[in-house]
Amino acid sequence: MDLNFTPEEEAFRVKARAWLEGNAPAPMESMDTPDGFEQHRDWEEHLYEHGWAAVSWPREFGGRDATLIEWLIFEEEYYRVGAPRRLNQNGLFLLGPVLLEYGTKEQKERYLPKIVSAEEIWCQGWSEPNAGSDLASLTSKATRDGDEWVLTGQKTWCSRGVYADWMFGLFRSDPSSERHKGLSYILVPLESPGVTVRPIAQIDGEPGFAEVFLDNVRVPVANTLGPEGEGWQIAMSTAGFERGVALRSPGRFMASADRLVSSYMAREHLVSPSLRNDVINSWMEVEAYRLYTFWSVSRKLAGGTIGAEASLNKVWWSEMDVRLHDTALRLLGEDATLPLGDEHWLDGFLFSLAGPIYAGTNEIQRNIIAERVLGLPRS
Repeated sequence: MDLNFTPEEEAFRVKARAWLEGNAPAPMESMDTPDGFEQHRDWEEHLYEHGWAAVSWPREFGGRDATLIEWLIFEEEYYRVGAPRRLNQNGLFLLGPVLLEYGTKEQKERYLPKIVSAEEIWCQGWSEPNAGSDLASLTSKATRDGDEWVLTGQKTWCSRGVYADWMFGLFRSDPSSERHKGLSYILVPLESPGVTVRPIAQIDGEPGFAEVFLDNVRVPVANTLGPEGEGWQIAMSTAGFERGVALRSPGRFMASADRLVSSYMAREHLVSPSLRNDVINSWMEVEAYRLYTFWSVSRKLAGGTIGAEASLNKVWWSEMDVRLHDTALRLLGEDATLPLGDEHWLDGFLFSLAGPIYAGTNEIQRNIIAERVLGLPRS
């Protein structure tokens, strides 16, 4: 891998930095509150209007035709200026790439423009009460009735589900199938009759998640993404984007690591010398993750794939994030409860604790690494 950026990539960084520095908004309310949701939606619309909402997407769907390397550069600049978390990340970073790969022409034209403009917000319908890490044991059903699916079941831990307009999810469409077979990937409008959305409060009391109940919900068969019964393979493509590159780009952690170093420099005379090594290790971990991600993307651009190795990424960034925030809390002490600039360290720490759980628990990811990356036998 060549660690030097090309002149075109450097020019892209300069352009992105200039726009973000001139447009990044002041800190907003939480996106899990009604007012904060609308503030974040307005920001997403502003990004879209200026061509920065999904830079690596084709121009015909609202992107810039940027490379994945340029997308990583944009993410670095985005988080460097303290821009807000992305409201429609499920649509932009999870569903969007899969639609581009598996969607029909009609599906791309129907859904992608409304994702990138934030006109329609998406949530993910994977987990169920008895099918979390073991997703293949899901029981929600899709029964074919002419040109419609009749959906029944329950999905839970749907991020942004309280405010979402649509949900993409997996349903068992072959009643005789088991495990990974006979599942279909279906796009569900949440305003459909028979859909009930119930908020799930986070530790801070805000409804960051929802459970979605489906009682004989009818959606067109045309809402099936990819071939009927092959939803597992498509879902694993989504999971690869989520666990690997898309959901947690290095830029997010780089910004936190730089702020951690700045906080340490300002407090070095007040804290235990032992914290110095923890701060240094946090910065080094983030830099290593950045280089690994650029290597992974470079390999993909050269014709490779991001397969089971995505589980390595997922374990890496989620546990690294916990350690980084734990170091910040020990460094800042009581000050960690206060917003310091645009960094809310206590909120960030609480959120980081969820990282080893969502997108597939790290216990399951280690099993995947052992079996599919290292080739170890099942116990």
